[in-house]
Amino acid sequence: MNDRMKWMIAGAGALSAAAAVGLLTRRGSYSFRDRAVFITGGSRGLGLLMARGFAEEGARLTLVSRDSEDLQAAESELMETGAPVLTLNCDVRDRSQVQETIDASVKMQGSIDVLINNAGVIQVGPFEEMQLEDFQAAMATHAWGPLYTMLAALPHMRRQGGVRSVNISSIGGKIAVPHLMPYSMSKFALAGLSDGMRGELRKYGIFVTSVYPGLMRTGSHVFAHTKGKQSDELAWFSFMATNPLFAINASRAARQIIEACRKGQPELVITTQANLAVIAQGLAPGLVARFSALVDQFLPGPVTKVEERKAA
Repeated sequence: MNDRMKWMIAGAGALSAAAAVGLLTRRGSYSFRDRAVFITGGSRGLGLLMARGFAEEGARLTLVSRDSEDLQAAESELMETGAPVLTLNCDVRDRSQVQETIDASVKMQGSIDVLINNAGVIQVGPFEEMQLEDFQAAMATHAWGPLYTMLAALPHMRRQGGVRSVNISSIGGKIAVPHLMPYSMSKFALAGLSDGMRGELRKYGIFVTSVYPGLMRTGSHVFAHTKGKQSDELAWFSFMATNPLFAINASRAARQIIEACRKGQPELVITTQANLAVIAQGLAPGLVARFSALVDQFLPGPVTKVEERKAA
């Protein structure tokens, strides 16, 4: 390669870097003030923490959940801050409900500037204890639900341009985790949906961010559906989900997600452990598979026939 070619390549690289910096700077200036932010699973946990963050920046909020009591509590809390809040009951697994809810939100808020797909369920237990219904429930919430919200919101978001869509997947959507099979399967599906949408919606000025959190201390472990040896499963999962050594502070995670949304960042992996796991999966998948099998050996096994007879 001659010197002229080297200088051309170096110049092109410099121009690309400058353009990238400029693009990030423009994205970083995105303001949430008076933006309409729609959050599924927004009544508690990570969804509510993100809602607080958006409220502090002057956003107009629509929170969606199946739980009326949690929604009322969230609304009362956020209204005290002076934030405009709309709460709507909706089961994201039902496409007609999703369409009605999106339409109602747009009618009352005037737009959807930021769509956050955060609603989630989790089943904890060995694969042998899982039923087909467990996989269907996880897929309906984590894959079909986000698809329904994006399809319903797209006509409105396309007209606006410069809007944001954030899909909360999980590190379990990049690396399958023992005893979380339905969860991992459905989060992998959400990752594919989110990544695919990112490429195809960019031409409409819609920035799609895929978020992959590790464990977070949200308190949501108490809502986990345990299978098999339920007390043992709940014990190990609760320990991991509440221990600062393994789980990040959820408020910190919410702030990181809001910043990634502001920048239109393509992907965000949260926690050092999760980033290291992703790197390991890419470099040494065989080693990760052996480690996963080793971890499985220390987790509670399926209920045996003898244990079933004793329980009966």
